[in-house]
Amino acid sequence: MRSPCPILFLTLAALLQAARLPAQELPAAPAAAASSAAGEPSGSDDDILRDALWTRLASVRPPERPSVGLALSGGGARGFAHVGVLEALGYAGFPVDYVSGTSMGAVIGALYASGIPVPELWDFGLDAGKAKIARDFRGIKVLKLLITDKLLTPTYIDRFIDDRLGGETFGDLKVPFACTAMDLRTGENLIFTEGPLAEAVRASVTLPGIFAPVQYGHRYLVDGGVADFVPIDAAERLGADWVLASVTGNEHARMPENVLMSLLQVIDIRGSLLAASEEKRAGFVIEPQVSDMSVADFGRCVEAGEAGLVEATRRMDAAREALLVYSAPELVKKL
Repeated sequence: MRSPCPILFLTLAALLQAARLPAQELPAAPAAAASSAAGEPSGSDDDILRDALWTRLASVRPPERPSVGLALSGGGARGFAHVGVLEALGYAGFPVDYVSGTSMGAVIGALYASGIPVPELWDFGLDAGKAKIARDFRGIKVLKLLITDKLLTPTYIDRFIDDRLGGETFGDLKVPFACTAMDLRTGENLIFTEGPLAEAVRASVTLPGIFAPVQYGHRYLVDGGVADFVPIDAAERLGADWVLASVTGNEHARMPENVLMSLLQVIDIRGSLLAASEEKRAGFVIEPQVSDMSVADFGRCVEAGEAGLVEATRRMDAAREALLVYSAPELVKKL
């Protein structure tokens, strides 16, 4: 016996949403909804209708369809997985109207929003190793941090950001973008949507307790991942109706090899644990498998990107289905 037609669920979702029933009362899409991702034969009437609806959705812009935000998590070098996710979304024709990022997600998101094509973003992974960004971490002497009252300056990271984003403002970007940072004095999560781009991104990647906070007006700012690992709020503030989140996760397959790596891992895990409730607010979540990498493995950025590409490709049919169900009311109106 065949499973219920997934398009029937789209129509039912449209009727229920039109009646303004709570989201939790919507029926879950059947397992057959992602049958093509599972390798089952395609070409059925259901597949044809689904593809037709997707083509219509992807070919129009808001307000003809819900606006789509892409939220990129932190995660240090593991965050380069977002580049693979971006490539998969582009290949699938998945609409991205807004981008938000935290920490490494802020770097990737800013580069993408500035108009750099995704193929060129892969070069960023190679450049990250050549630019010796890892030296900003490996060169840190924990004893020095303990016996002096002066935090360090991430020389190579700052240089990398300035070379690529220096002189630009949020208003110069091709895609609306937001990034987050935390006020070190108050713990307040700040969302940047205007002003100098490089300065905001630099604040978003500044690890507290290791690198000197970035002074921004009267505030002292540090890594946004501490307070907002997955910036769903930032994407919604830009105007996104539905948000797809790319999240590097909080599992670590390897034990840290020294005190500094332990500290970095604790910061990473703490941030991602705080973000668990935020992920539930996303319309869909893609989690690249990068648990065997540390946050400072900048020599493995391309490997992280490949993991993101594999996972996003594997989950693409399910992501499309989720957006179609959410978009059903608007699509049905125009049938």
